[in-house]
Amino acid sequence: MSKKCAVCGKGQVSGNNVSHSNRHSKRKWNVNIQSVRVSEGGSIKHLNVCTSCLRSGKVTRAV
Repeated sequence: MSKKCAVCGKGQVSGNNVSHSNRHSKRKWNVNIQSVRVSEGGSIKHLNVCTSCLRSGKVTRAV
């Protein structure tokens, strides 16, 4: 599964874990991606969509 939202394009972000002694190590923040059935133009497709797009109503789920 891809790490990008098919609707808004939100993806994985990288940065650092910073310990109490101020040591830095790389880490990633992943997007909450869900595979959903979406109705687009009368046809049903499977899309990888982030949960913020699902909650805001940018995607209509197929029943």
